[in-house]
Amino acid sequence: MWLGGRGWLGVLGHWRCDLRRPSFARTWSGFKGPMAETLSTQVGTAGGLRAPHQQNGDAGGDARVEPSPGSPKPAGREVEPAPVGGEYPSAAAPGPGKRKKRRGATGERVVPPPKKRRTGVSFGDEHFKETSYYFEGGLRKVRPYYFDFQTYCKGRWVGHSLLHVFSTEFRAQPLAYYEAAVQAGRLHLNEKPVQDLNIVLKDNDFLRNTVHRHEPPVTAEPIRLLAENEDVVVVDKPSSIPVHPCGRFRHNTVIFILGKEHQLKELHPLHRLDRLTSGVLMFAKTAAVSERIHEQVRDRQLEKEYVCRVEGEFPTEEVTCKEPILVVSYKVGVCRVDTRGKPCETVFQRLSYNGQSSVVRCRPLTGRTHQIRVHLQFLGHPILNDPIYNSVAWGPSRGRGGRIPKTDEELLRDLVAEHQAKQSLDVLDLCEGDLSSGLTDSTVPSSELGKDSLEELAAAAQKMEEVAEAAPQKLDTIALAPEKAVETDVMNQEADSLCAECRLVRQDPLPKDLVMFLHALRYKGPGFEYFSPMPAWAQDDWQKD
Repeated sequence: MWLGGRGWLGVLGHWRCDLRRPSFARTWSGFKGPMAETLSTQVGTAGGLRAPHQQNGDAGGDARVEPSPGSPKPAGREVEPAPVGGEYPSAAAPGPGKRKKRRGATGERVVPPPKKRRTGVSFGDEHFKETSYYFEGGLRKVRPYYFDFQTYCKGRWVGHSLLHVFSTEFRAQPLAYYEAAVQAGRLHLNEKPVQDLNIVLKDNDFLRNTVHRHEPPVTAEPIRLLAENEDVVVVDKPSSIPVHPCGRFRHNTVIFILGKEHQLKELHPLHRLDRLTSGVLMFAKTAAVSERIHEQVRDRQLEKEYVCRVEGEFPTEEVTCKEPILVVSYKVGVCRVDTRGKPCETVFQRLSYNGQSSVVRCRPLTGRTHQIRVHLQFLGHPILNDPIYNSVAWGPSRGRGGRIPKTDEELLRDLVAEHQAKQSLDVLDLCEGDLSSGLTDSTVPSSELGKDSLEELAAAAQKMEEVAEAAPQKLDTIALAPEKAVETDVMNQEADSLCAECRLVRQDPLPKDLVMFLHALRYKGPGFEYFSPMPAWAQDDWQKD
């Protein structure tokens, strides 16, 4: 969704190349590949709210979409937009070597050209200061904050009204909510407040939406540095913390915690760990080092070793699983063994057995999503507390031997229903808004809310923004490390009248519920080898509570 908890995450812009340049002689208006929908830039926040900006790295869950974090800052303007039809009238065609500015017809809304992008990682102090942490009940929490989600108009939106786009693609909120947001000045088109949702979108339109953002809690366990030199930073990642901004997570990520608490900035992740997986995690300090190590990954020069605790008595002999893995849903982040899947291979060796569960060493020889977890499920020994692959949603055998007595759609429905009941949709990197378009009809006409209620809602939001704008800034001292306290300039942004999340009362998870028994123990490559300590649940004498 766009005006809710997750917002326009993963919604990337649509850009038409300048057809007057020789190198862009072709019309790209119909191109639907990645280049046609990857333009997203930062702009200054207009209006009274102090709102940070969405980054390219804020897209999708860690199990599905993992782009490099950060989006570039604009550095001027570049390309003149082509007409919607993709061709210039002969009378208006520019001469050789000339660039004639196209003007809109009388009364026609003129769209400014797209802004130039600056490539590279761009998470810096201005992003880290958006909000602050606090610690409660063994959890690291993020204070709610105002934030801008922004995008260029996608090709399929051109010629449609904002009302149409909201009602067909952003159904997590009723239309009354969007109308109230317009009246409160939360929605901007080309940096001007939107006055009417019936406005028709054009190519290169730039949309910005200010939302009140909440992040799920993660474990309060600190991120420990294992090694640091001029090339890399190596940390011991706790379970439950995503590597970089994704889905609802931004400040509660390894990238942001390292930047805010350890002053380690502009890092390049060298490999991926699922949010619930703990252990060795490497970052490159420069793009050159990142490319060198990624080349080693492609050449299969790196070795990874994991340890996990699984159900039952695992065989004493070494077990190799070569079953292909298919992604069932990128949105939900679920995979399974299937002959149509991609080839992969994992080698397992039992380390200990305590009479109920086994500690197993895992060496993945390929790098598929959830590879270790899916292969263990297939072997009939799922990870003891795996919230996805050791779920009753897979049927009586829980996926052993690939036996799943239901369709993929039924499986996804049952998994989502189970975690909805447990209030643990974050395990699937989902929020309630992601389910609205598929499970509920949220396109309630604004007339059902009533004009008076709509105006009251908008007025309350406007009043709150005026109070926030006039409120003096205060220093909020927060504990960022056991040995020191850091003073951060934070505005009180913790309540918002338009925010549905503010009206919900959620039960905090227990810290032990944020741990999955899968740990990255060792990472080795040409000239380096890094270890993480064996976790407590992997000890021989460990017993389940």
